[in-house]
Amino acid sequence: MSFKLRRAQRLGGASLLLLGAATSALAEDKSSTEIPAVTVTAPSPIVRRAVVPTRNSGRPTRTARARSQQRTADATPAAAAPAAPQQGVLPIVTNQFATVTVVPNEEIRREGGGQLGDLLFSKPGITGSSFAPGASSRPIIRGLDVNRVGIVENGTNAGGASDLGEDHFVPIDPLATNQVEVVRGPAALRYGSTSIGGVVSATNNRIPDALPNCGAQPFQSFGLPVKAPLASTATSPCITAETRSAFSSVDRGVESGVLLDTGGGNFAFHADVYGRNTTDYSIPSYPYLTDQTRPVANGRQPNSATRSDGASIGGSYFFQGGYIGAAITQNDALYHIPGIDGADHNTRIDGHQTKINVKGEYHPDAAAIDVVRFWAGATDYRHNEIGLADPADPNSDAVRQTFTNKEQEIRTEVQLMPFNARFAEVTTALGFQVGHQELSAPSSDNPGTLFNGLWDPNNSTRVAGYAFNEFKFTDATRAQIAGRIEHVELHGTTPDFPADFLPDGTPQAAISRNPAFTPKSGSVGLLQDLPGGLVGSITAQYVERAPKAAELFSRGAHDATATFDIGNPNLGIETAKSVEIGLRKATGPFRFEATVYYTHFNNFIYRRLTGVMCDDDFASCGAPGAEVNQAVYSQRDANFRGGEFQSQLDVGAFRGGIWGIENQFDVVRATFTDGTNVPRIPPLRLGAGVFWRDDNWLMRVNLLHAFAQNNVAVIAETPTSGYNLLKAEVSYKTKLDPNAFGAREMLLGLVGNNLLNENIRNSVSYTKDEVLMPGIGVRAFANFKF
Repeated sequence: MSFKLRRAQRLGGASLLLLGAATSALAEDKSSTEIPAVTVTAPSPIVRRAVVPTRNSGRPTRTARARSQQRTADATPAAAAPAAPQQGVLPIVTNQFATVTVVPNEEIRREGGGQLGDLLFSKPGITGSSFAPGASSRPIIRGLDVNRVGIVENGTNAGGASDLGEDHFVPIDPLATNQVEVVRGPAALRYGSTSIGGVVSATNNRIPDALPNCGAQPFQSFGLPVKAPLASTATSPCITAETRSAFSSVDRGVESGVLLDTGGGNFAFHADVYGRNTTDYSIPSYPYLTDQTRPVANGRQPNSATRSDGASIGGSYFFQGGYIGAAITQNDALYHIPGIDGADHNTRIDGHQTKINVKGEYHPDAAAIDVVRFWAGATDYRHNEIGLADPADPNSDAVRQTFTNKEQEIRTEVQLMPFNARFAEVTTALGFQVGHQELSAPSSDNPGTLFNGLWDPNNSTRVAGYAFNEFKFTDATRAQIAGRIEHVELHGTTPDFPADFLPDGTPQAAISRNPAFTPKSGSVGLLQDLPGGLVGSITAQYVERAPKAAELFSRGAHDATATFDIGNPNLGIETAKSVEIGLRKATGPFRFEATVYYTHFNNFIYRRLTGVMCDDDFASCGAPGAEVNQAVYSQRDANFRGGEFQSQLDVGAFRGGIWGIENQFDVVRATFTDGTNVPRIPPLRLGAGVFWRDDNWLMRVNLLHAFAQNNVAVIAETPTSGYNLLKAEVSYKTKLDPNAFGAREMLLGLVGNNLLNENIRNSVSYTKDEVLMPGIGVRAFANFKF
């Protein structure tokens, strides 16, 4: 939905509450800039398209003939691109049934970050695991991570092994990403029951979904090339390019990427290549809380250097009413693992992933079916964990363990034509999903023994069907009912440990080694337009999750978490019952979103630390000098509750632009039913800032305060101190005359991070007492579009 950016007269005084209450009295400036809608692709399989009235009904419908006429209109290339949104405007999504956080292209370019967890670290309700900042940081949503947060790229699973170990990288690089969406609530059912916490969706143009059109007058084309969706007519050959580059002082990092898009006739092609290299990053003070005797050179976090690169090539063929495309992508990373053990053993991970993706869309000329979409992906992932067996012997450097993941997935959706059910216009989308995964984690340290790696080779198969139904009662009132059922079969070797180490004491000899589960999930939601441009929502969902292979089959030392993991073949289905209430406003000078939620888990699966210490094998557990915590995968009931808020207020005009204030808040409290704390939960955070922007410039200063986290688990978790994260940025964006400069658009900027040079420790990180987040640093970036 397009909306106008309002300007306000300057207000004196000053509290955020007074400013918020005064927004209704602010007058609209006639010169305000109209900001296009935030376009999201991940939340729902139901995409509403334009409707035309018919003579047979007072309610608009779309007939096959009307759709055919619409496709013909869509196929005509436009002469100029739509206006681009101003930099720095808070993107608020109001047409979804739960909160959707959007990080648009220009914000990704400004913020940088080598991993999705770094990019999303400060977003309300989201943080990153930051096991190795800049190298392995997986998003954490509302205190939930790994097996409860899905990560997808262009609609298919990202693959990799980041859900199997906190030290594993996510094989999606923000440098090659155009937009990131974080989806919470019922829409996560689209991707599977392992997304109870939410889904992080990254998109790019590796499989073009529209034909590019550079336009007759490139100088007037602002932003990405004009695209004609579902085009069926040939276009003239066209090629566009973009360069993305940056330098960061804190880690002497250099990154660069080149993206190419071209098309002609009925074909479109994309290619990209990127790379990043950093040294050990600077830190404010000594990093190790548990050992003050270890050397730290030049004020840098030992063993934190990184290197990553990747490339992709893809193309699509367009035909009447649709397209089909494919891409192949290679991701590589070599990065070190900070921390005492990592620094002593020079631990590093050498990872490689090859991924093939296929997707397509077809709008048939039929009365009942609006659109058919499909996605398919296959990944071949492998990484070696390399290090010294003996820190005193440099010749002992070798591969200590290997993780492999071969994964395939197919997902198909059919969106039906809306129909008049008298009480509402009903739109239905049906989906079918199949996935297969093969995992292994061999180790060279104990060959031929029970403990040859964290688990033996195992595989799992998932088959699922889902349905989304949206009811449009009026233009202002909409509802959604969705459901999913899936069948999961796992095949592997259960750990052969004494029965008294399982929570219920059940002997393992009688447990099947090929468990099967059939989790069922459902949700209902209501979306209501309210006076003053407000949109309210309430959703309720019931989600069941089957245990994953690591939770069932683990039986050895896990260096990333410093635990000796004991899988539990007695685990049953985990159930989450959630309610979420939201209020959002995307128009006018005051834009905001507020959400509160409550989730009750039955049989919440977690690593239960026993207090016993182990080394590399079970016999070592309880021995003096053992170094890792024994952890048994267990189940208990738990409650999660919390809320998020963010807002942006345009206070008034200043020197040809608009200045304003923005703020954010998030909190999550997670306890077991006996009142003890769920481990590794993010702290309460509160932030505020000021900004100034015009059509070209964006200037911003923000301070985020994280309170101390003292709500820690009873065993083997320490409190975390609070911190203040001060950031400032300035960027400049302008159109260029390609005849004079070669490029048609430029974006330059500087971003200062942790400007107070504070000691920042991430409470959700397993290595927080040994790893500080980066200190004060400046990032300079430059983007050019040709």
